[in-house]
Amino acid sequence: MTDQSRKQGSAVIRDVQITFDCADPAGLATFWAEALGYQVQAPPGNFESWDQALDAMGVPPENRNDASAVVDPEGSRPRLFFQRVPERKQVKNRVHLDVRAAPGLEGDERMAALEAEAERLISHGAKRLSRHEPTPPLGAGHLIMADPEGNEFCLD
Repeated sequence: MTDQSRKQGSAVIRDVQITFDCADPAGLATFWAEALGYQVQAPPGNFESWDQALDAMGVPPENRNDASAVVDPEGSRPRLFFQRVPERKQVKNRVHLDVRAAPGLEGDERMAALEAEAERLISHGAKRLSRHEPTPPLGAGHLIMADPEGNEFCLD
């Protein structure tokens, strides 16, 4: 591989989007926007609402929840895209998000911050799956959660 192709290759993969297959794109987008401090992506062009945009595009009402996306208001974190699929989640995720809810905290203070965030997310439809206590020197402790459609993620 040449230096030029490496440079071109790294420019191509610099931006990442995380895609979720799901049953309810709008609902899951709303949950993850709340969980991460994101916002639902604004409609394209000069449209004031997604309904206006979808009307103009000729998208029938039964297809208006086929996809949704959330974005970081500051534009520095990856976009999350949600697409409707017919099948339900079958098995444990092989890749998951770690939501860094207690950076810089340790021990009881860390676990209390994670528990508080877990309760907040539960009020938005998440489920608590398990708690893993700190095991020094390497294990800081974390909570395993599931979003409203059962996708596992960690509060870390």
